[in-house]
Amino acid sequence: MTSKTTGREVVSLDSLAKQRRDALPAPTTFELAGVEFTLPPIKALPFELQEKVGDLNDTVGVLKEVLGVDKVKEMYAAGYTFGDLELIGLEWQKRSGMEPGESPASAAS
Repeated sequence: MTSKTTGREVVSLDSLAKQRRDALPAPTTFELAGVEFTLPPIKALPFELQEKVGDLNDTVGVLKEVLGVDKVKEMYAAGYTFGDLELIGLEWQKRSGMEPGESPASAAS
């Protein structure tokens, strides 16, 4: 919807944003080494996460914010490896409808 306000055009993205959010896949529950955890689609993550974590490629930082510190400690105790984190990241991207290596920012651009 477009409206004119004092000579300038304003494009409302509310309807389009809602459609995109409604089209996102459901959260996915994963299990690895006896630890179960549920991750929302990547594009559903709050914008402020970038500021809290600093870099969305910081998988541990993202997981701590999304799952909580206690769940990440459970992953540590289960002996997760860097390879496991890579697998989680790849599957999370795939199940979020993103191409491997695609960042949330580049997906929107």
